[in-house]
Amino acid sequence: MIIKMRFWSFDCPMVRIKLTDTKNIKEMKKLFSLVSLTLFTVMSVSCTAQTRDTEPRRQETPQYSAPRQVDFSDVAAQTIDAVVHIKTEMTKLTPLYQSFFGMIIDRGVQRKTYNAFGSGVIISADGYIVTNNHVVQDAEYITVTLNNKKELPAYIIGTDPATDLAVIKIDATGLRTIPFGNSDSARIGEPVLAIGNPFNLTSTVTAGIISAKARNMNIIQNPGVESTIESFIQTDAAVNSGNSGGALVNDRGQLIGINTAIASGDGYYTGYSFAIPSTIARKVTNDIRTYGAVQRGYLGVNVAEVTSELASKKGMSEPHGLYIARVIPQCAADQAGLREGDVLLRVNGVEVDSYASMMEEVALFYPGDQVTVEYLRNGKVQKAELTLLNSKGNTHLDSKR
Repeated sequence: MIIKMRFWSFDCPMVRIKLTDTKNIKEMKKLFSLVSLTLFTVMSVSCTAQTRDTEPRRQETPQYSAPRQVDFSDVAAQTIDAVVHIKTEMTKLTPLYQSFFGMIIDRGVQRKTYNAFGSGVIISADGYIVTNNHVVQDAEYITVTLNNKKELPAYIIGTDPATDLAVIKIDATGLRTIPFGNSDSARIGEPVLAIGNPFNLTSTVTAGIISAKARNMNIIQNPGVESTIESFIQTDAAVNSGNSGGALVNDRGQLIGINTAIASGDGYYTGYSFAIPSTIARKVTNDIRTYGAVQRGYLGVNVAEVTSELASKKGMSEPHGLYIARVIPQCAADQAGLREGDVLLRVNGVEVDSYASMMEEVALFYPGDQVTVEYLRNGKVQKAELTLLNSKGNTHLDSKR
């Protein structure tokens, strides 16, 4: 900064100095030096204050970072060959009537052939395929079409109506597979691909994100099934009729779910679809291939989600966990000392805030496995070690091999 001053006179209401003699000039120089020093000090303080005030603002200003662009083309290329088209054929007997001069005459029954379609995921190079139970249920003939349009007959290895999963097999080798990923580590908002065959349009890929986890939709309806296991991954990837049994993969090409259902009133995609988590699918398929049937352990409790009112009565700061409404006698929870009125908080260190999340966690274990549970009783968190039992009340593994 440059300051120009004129030294003709210094005039103010209190002081008047005339530059007429040497003494006045000396006094003026002293006064000017004092004024200059004062101005310099004020300017220095002002600049310093501005600098100190400005720097933190620069640091606190949020830096915009563009969202990561996910290119699914490589993922699609490495996984699409491992998703197959499934066609099933079944015969049903239906009553046959004939109208004769206004009279309905019973003519017995007629055999009618029906076809159904779905998808499947190759999980081993020698031809094992995971799909939905409802895709192959009651099928008399199953045909699998690979992505290269090659058709092969298939047969059922085993089914699990409780999770709506099934394993079928084709006689082939050297097939492309999709490796199982860990659905437990999948995060809400994570991008995913749904691969399947909607409306018989083979090798269709759609993209979306994970919208929610541990959804219980009460859509698995199978008479005779003791307890269904629903802990779906919800996604907005477009899924339609024919996608059932197809793959839900992450951006690393890992299988994190088996597409199963959509939420729709007319059978067409409306923005919500659901997939069975890969942690469940992996255990079910391994059990079917190893034992011919799924080995499942049970806690032996009836539970309800904790409401705000119940949490207040239990002295909890916020509602979480599961209220144990009933302990089944002689089952695992009963033998470990759990009682009605306890609040189940964790199973093997995993928080359980819904029936679906509890069933998903317990479904990963076998009869005879020891599990640590944490529960709330009289305002205190306690732990218990329990041994899971099967549906018959023992620790035996039921093999159909």
